[in-house]
Amino acid sequence: MSLILRILFVLAGAITALFVARDALNFTIIQTFVAILLVTSVLLAGSLWSLRRKT
Repeated sequence: MSLILRILFVLAGAITALFVARDALNFTIIQTFVAILLVTSVLLAGSLWSLRRKT
């Protein structure tokens, strides 16, 4: 589980770095927000995939 979260945080850091400078004071806050969005989107995609397979 921690490996998955680390991968998501690396992706979140890369995505955040595209929009916010790494030395900005709120970089970690925005990175955490992007990581939460990534986790939510992965969970949503997984639940929609399971619904698709049941029908």
